[in-house]
Amino acid sequence: MVPASSTLLADRGAASRKIAVIAAGGTGGHLFPAQALAEALGGRGWRIVLATDDRVERLAQAFPAERVVTLASATPRRGDPLSAPKAAITILRGILQGRAALSEIDPAVVIGFGGYPSLPALIAALTQGRPTLIHEQNAVSGRANRFLAPYVSAVACAFPTLRKASARTQARAVVVGNPVRPEIRGLAYMQYQPPSDTIRLLVTGGSQGARLLSEMIPAALAALPEALRQRLHVEQQTRPESMENARKIYADALIQAELAPFFRDMASRLARAHLVIGRAGASTVSELAVAGRPSILIPLGVALDDDQGQNARMLAEGGGAEVAPEAGLTQPAMTAALCTLLGNPARLARMAAAARRLARPDAAERLADLVEKTAR
Repeated sequence: MVPASSTLLADRGAASRKIAVIAAGGTGGHLFPAQALAEALGGRGWRIVLATDDRVERLAQAFPAERVVTLASATPRRGDPLSAPKAAITILRGILQGRAALSEIDPAVVIGFGGYPSLPALIAALTQGRPTLIHEQNAVSGRANRFLAPYVSAVACAFPTLRKASARTQARAVVVGNPVRPEIRGLAYMQYQPPSDTIRLLVTGGSQGARLLSEMIPAALAALPEALRQRLHVEQQTRPESMENARKIYADALIQAELAPFFRDMASRLARAHLVIGRAGASTVSELAVAGRPSILIPLGVALDDDQGQNARMLAEGGGAEVAPEAGLTQPAMTAALCTLLGNPARLARMAAAARRLARPDAAERLADLVEKTAR
């Protein structure tokens, strides 16, 4: 990570090109759409600077930025009243760092992708009167974006529904979809082939894993009828502490399984998947739609605004997914749902087609158009 005080890395020939500062961090759900926009803008000749916090080094390795500016940021912890003032002080420090960095870089526009790590850069830009834009990936507007929306130059969103946002924000928001990585976007034109012999199941848990999926899904699959188990090939993103137990369950059930804490080659895994089980983060839902893959979605139950529940509902109401609410979810119920879907290739094909009808594969280009319209 390059500290905020470092000199901008640029060759003299690039000095006249416009610079966009993209503020994103926290999780892949914020960073992956930001990366897709960065690649779209880079293709149009823009120079890209990423403003983030110090928690995303692993996820930001492939981000196409000529510089990464690390700004202090913090997220208040629910149930801890002392964390709010501490977070505010940290964010204030990040704003001061951001003002110094923006004065040096002089970007044509600053774009935020939500989450508390985006606040320092966006507030710094607003205090300097710079063009600003925020993008909301979820069907429910996040707290940081709700705070910023009245002040920024433009608001973009992924879904036609933008819950929790004010009426004024909803009226001015431009629906562009969720930018997805180019390798995922390439799947938009790949036809779904329902299983005939081997059934390929992809289990994800978001960029930071999910204990529920790591522990329940192996047990649910192990309880399937033997005829289905023999056909399964599972690729599962698993928390490191759950790996050994999951591997043992699969081995005892004679199920072929590949386990890893994090999959970097998600596009190729989506391409060969017949069914996906995962959380319902905005990036996951959008990538499933673009790839045209049927899914069972388990929204994160502890989310304050039920953003994942609303994301999953958008896909389920269109016929592309089944939703399994985390509250009250049991292994026998998951086994029954899997048995029903995996034994019905025609239904999987219908779900795949329905998911694809909801896709916006050109979301990155739509958002890049809005960025260029907003920039000075």
